[in-house]
Amino acid sequence: MTIKPLIILPDPILRQVSNPVEAITDDIRRLTEDMLETMYDAPGIGLAAIQIGVPRRMLVLDVSKEGEEKQPRVFINPEIVASSSERSVYEEGCLSIPDYYAEVERPAAITVRHLDREGKEHIVEADGLLATCLQHEIDHLNGVLFIDHISKLKRDMVIRKFTKSAKARGTKAI
Repeated sequence: MTIKPLIILPDPILRQVSNPVEAITDDIRRLTEDMLETMYDAPGIGLAAIQIGVPRRMLVLDVSKEGEEKQPRVFINPEIVASSSERSVYEEGCLSIPDYYAEVERPAAITVRHLDREGKEHIVEADGLLATCLQHEIDHLNGVLFIDHISKLKRDMVIRKFTKSAKARGTKAI
């Protein structure tokens, strides 16, 4: 397994819509292992493939609490098939937007259809932190960042800050 470098705002790849995984191959399974290793190293609770520069519809997550046994989960070609009308608010952060957090309102419960590492289809009913994390990571697969769910003023401030930082490092900007 390999820890991959994270793509950081304002890199334009974060706005790219990811392509479906056509076949579950050994390379795809290896990529899920690299993604989990990268997520745990960061440390984070979720990671979409696009965050390591791979525009594929894949994400990994682990919402187990600190001190509990790890519960890594892999979602390939995830699709939200139902959302509750009830809403919930969580403070979100993102490995691609380090050290910035904001309250985001999303559906409180969702149903997600996806494939596992072996290509078997699953339906997951999620609420709480799992629902929030899944929505956050699926947004990444669609080129959407959690800052797109906050006020334009706050979003513009965050983008300006990260663009300035990227220019200072000599890296890509949106």
